[in-house]
Amino acid sequence: MSISNPEFSQSSVMRPVNIDGSGQAHHDRLSVLVLSAIGVVFGDIGTSPLYALKECFSPEHGIPFTHAAVFGIISMIFWALIMVVTVKYVIFVLRADNNGEGGVLSLMALALRSARDKPTYYLFILMLGALGACMLLGESVITPAISVLSAVEGLEVIQPDMKHFVIPCTIIIIIALFAVQSYGTAIVGKFFGPIMLIWFLTIAIVGAHSVWHNPTILWAVSPMYAVDFIREHTLQAYIVMGSVVLVVTGVEALYLDMGHFGSKPVRLAWLLVTLPALLINYFGQGALLMSNPDAISNPFFMMLPAWSLWPMVILATIATVIASQAVISGAFSLANQAILLGFMPRMVILHTSDTERGQIYMPMVNWVLLALVIFTVIQFRESGNLAAAYGISVTTTMLITTTLLGIVMAKEWNIKPLYVALLIMMFFVIDFSFWTANLIKVKDGGWYPLMLGAVCFLMLTTWYKGRKLLRDRVVNDSIRLPDFISALLAHPPHRVEGTAVFLTAHIDFTPVALLHNLKHNRVLHERVIFLKLSIWDVPYVRDEDRLTINDMGGNIYIVRAVHGFKETPDMNNVLALMEKEQGLKLDVNDTSFFLARDTIVPSKLPGMAIWRERLFGWMMQNAAKPSDFFKIPANRVVELGTKIEI
Repeated sequence: MSISNPEFSQSSVMRPVNIDGSGQAHHDRLSVLVLSAIGVVFGDIGTSPLYALKECFSPEHGIPFTHAAVFGIISMIFWALIMVVTVKYVIFVLRADNNGEGGVLSLMALALRSARDKPTYYLFILMLGALGACMLLGESVITPAISVLSAVEGLEVIQPDMKHFVIPCTIIIIIALFAVQSYGTAIVGKFFGPIMLIWFLTIAIVGAHSVWHNPTILWAVSPMYAVDFIREHTLQAYIVMGSVVLVVTGVEALYLDMGHFGSKPVRLAWLLVTLPALLINYFGQGALLMSNPDAISNPFFMMLPAWSLWPMVILATIATVIASQAVISGAFSLANQAILLGFMPRMVILHTSDTERGQIYMPMVNWVLLALVIFTVIQFRESGNLAAAYGISVTTTMLITTTLLGIVMAKEWNIKPLYVALLIMMFFVIDFSFWTANLIKVKDGGWYPLMLGAVCFLMLTTWYKGRKLLRDRVVNDSIRLPDFISALLAHPPHRVEGTAVFLTAHIDFTPVALLHNLKHNRVLHERVIFLKLSIWDVPYVRDEDRLTINDMGGNIYIVRAVHGFKETPDMNNVLALMEKEQGLKLDVNDTSFFLARDTIVPSKLPGMAIWRERLFGWMMQNAAKPSDFFKIPANRVVELGTKIEI
């Protein structure tokens, strides 16, 4: 598959997300979208108060516990939420929508448009996007572990003797969460918004009560407290930035899930509900520490009166499950995009909703994530031990987003280079500071997301490079399709009834499956269709723009069907469109689909190291069959194998 095809104009498929309507109907729809965004988009960042401030005052940082330190750290948290989330993401990054869709791969696709004629530059952007996707997938492992752990750790506040129940309870909740993924989120998702709204209102009320008893903490909105803290405790402040970044974990969800709701509801949900609630709660925790330094062991739960601890533990657990659900669903979407963009092998994809095409379930991804999350919980055992791991994953993705955003601003938005440089430099300095502060924690757990990201990146780049080598080998050994069809029509073999569809990855070259069929069966079907499924660098393609058909004569057709990188190709839909728009009536029960099943033979030919070629061969062998991925009836598939050296 190709990422994009320059011979097609993509202007006709641009479909930005808009909120239509007017008057009361418009406001009602907007309110529903805002409420839904609160539940789906902000679950991760909304549960950060459970552990973020506690980690900032970790004894390992060596910060002297003074009022000035409390003011300084609360000020750093305030400005992190304002500069990173509000200014960078809400104001600027959300503008970088690819036909209404967001996420690091969407941003990569936008940046690639300016690099099609520059192979090295193109490859750099491609690899940068792949690395960002890997770090996001790593975050999908860490988020359920740290979120659920931090909520269940509230049991220790209720009764210290219950500490040994934390790990078992966490694992049971996580297993239950992953076990229900196959049912989809359509029904459960309706409750996400109201529950998270209750969560945000609750943490705001609790925080406000604490601030009421010590309102002087509000002076921490002044950036001078952060500046003074950094100046007086430079090394400790630099180290603590690695924990301050925990307040913005989940910020990528604002961008990744933008396509589900549109940018306006996401912005309103952040500015009107999420941001005020988070700020009030963090200031409330700061106010508590001013009067009770011992509360640093768990300031979130120790703000609460004793009677409310059990209800709050339950509510926090539900909120963290919702936060975990959001990143798991995001992992499915991200993996689906990576498959269609040519970075991952085909996998079985199940659609869990008849109306929402974005709601999918990928069994392989689900169970691999479950195993990794359980391993993570057992390995780290406490949310505090996971803080360093979480920070590196988040800050690496933030750095990549800033880099790709700069390319899009300069090349796609045509903003003056000076303005782009100043803005991106400001974001880059902030992100780089957070990133390097977390690198200090590599030995304390930061190695974990780096290891996950490295393994994932190795797999993605091996698949991408292997597919390119495979294409090159096939092209070098192939016959040009138009020339072959001309020769075939000049000396036609015996033709039999029915339709043969040959799936090909190279529309200009003769499929190996056809050559094998002619060699062994020595017949040609009455109607022959060469079908290539291409992926464009837009999220969705309208059905009226999906097909192009070239009639080669002799009842032989070359068909290209294009899809967006958020769509799953469906053969039934493609065949229906052929009949609807081109008059090609195809009876599935009278159609045979010919596929080539390639077997990779590692060799010393130029390309990859032998061990990577073997890895690629293993990935090819275990990829989902094209017939399953493209939803082709199993009893109509003919697979013809061939061995290819790379």
